[in-house]
Amino acid sequence: MALLLTRADVASALTMTDAIDAVEEAFRQQQLGTAQLPLRTPIRIPQHKGVVLFMPAYIGGGMDALGMKVVTVYPENPSQHGLPTILATILLNDPRTGKLLAIMDGGFLTAMRTGAASGVATRYMARPDAQVVGIFGAGIQAQTQLRAMCAVRPIIEARIYDPMTDLVGKFCQEMSAALSIAVRPAATARDAVEGCDIIVTASTSKTPVFDGQWIAPGTHINGIGSHSLDAREVDSLTIQRSKVVVDLRSAALAEAGDLVTPINAGEITADHIYADLGEIVTGKPGRADAGEITFFKSVGLAIQDVSTAMKVYELARQKGLGQEVSL
Repeated sequence: MALLLTRADVASALTMTDAIDAVEEAFRQQQLGTAQLPLRTPIRIPQHKGVVLFMPAYIGGGMDALGMKVVTVYPENPSQHGLPTILATILLNDPRTGKLLAIMDGGFLTAMRTGAASGVATRYMARPDAQVVGIFGAGIQAQTQLRAMCAVRPIIEARIYDPMTDLVGKFCQEMSAALSIAVRPAATARDAVEGCDIIVTASTSKTPVFDGQWIAPGTHINGIGSHSLDAREVDSLTIQRSKVVVDLRSAALAEAGDLVTPINAGEITADHIYADLGEIVTGKPGRADAGEITFFKSVGLAIQDVSTAMKVYELARQKGLGQEVSL
């Protein structure tokens, strides 16, 4: 018997604090050497402008979690098919026997674990007094990013910029009510950068969404929207001005256009990457002083999915959520 968990079940079980704690421990275990994390395997479907990713992982230590996510990324889904850009399913296995423990919807979980990774990075890298966040994007990823920022910093205001302006108003209304903070549309991209202590790029843009000259000293940036070599949300100047931390160096250098593009252009070298997030979690300083610009680049790792899925499974069992199925 395996536990079948719908999107509603996952959302009922998991809080952002739970997700941040699970993801932080996953990065700690990765740095300690207990995790096995093969690079994800992509299958591209050019005729439908989509990609399918297979993402397995095992996390040892006290977590002892084994699983795999199958995730699809189809940027035209919202406009063409009325579906989310990202769809996902997660299989969770018992590492002692290989037995299937759970099948769960991974769409909401993917958004939560992505927000959680930024939450972990922000906890260690942003100024403690950061209060204003600017977000590029108004989808589900932007929602969980904002929730994560509020979980780790005393956020009082969020500014939201998205070319699809019809989404922004709804986003602001819903998130302001949910988080009890001021959430307002940013009139321009510059308005989502200037005066903000934290900037989050959670867009589907393949080109930089703001000018690196606009960034003030002391700003922390989370780049999470682009995850392929042909896409970048931030320009080279932003990278050059920033202390750069990645979720995993090998994955970033294989998949992050935000970094690989300026490396290939000779504008930075790979040594410009300061650390993996696991190094920061286990003690390497994330911020040197209040004036430093810091940048966290995430392409997404299976340890985030598997650690969060294990937390969901444990919480669902405690709360009696889901349905037992026999395959």
